Amino acid sequence: MEKRIKILIAKPGLDGHNRGAKALTLGLRELGFDVIYSGLRQDPEQIVEKDIEKKVDVSGLSLLSGAHKSLVPRVVELARQKGLDKVLIIGGGTIPEEDIPFLKERGIAEIFGPGSTIEEIAGYIRKYV
Repeated sequence: MEKRIKILIAKPGLDGHNRGAKALTLGLRELGFDVIYSGLRQDPEQIVEKDIEKKVDVSGLSLLSGAHKSLVPRVVELARQKGLDKVLIIGGGTIPEEDIPFLKERGIAEIFGPGSTIEEIAGYIRKYV
């Protein structure tokens, strides 16, 4: 039997909007992934600890608050400090196009913005995990 890819969908920061994260969680589950949803208002330390505790393959960060330039790099930094070099860290939400290169330079693998499909995200995960 093939191991199912395990994903954490996390909501870093004070963002209280989680409809997209919940839809993504359910959609990825339907496509055969093992998906955990962190809940709202997680700090970077909580996210990385949950990545470790749940032994995830992918950490997906959903941000709508505008704090992506501080929160995303901090999650990546902590994950690498804790030895999670093989965890694929991706992001999504309302992140301006001009900020994507900044985030990729700091270690996020990919950003999926509004209009990205669950199938597109699943395909990316399957390709890179």
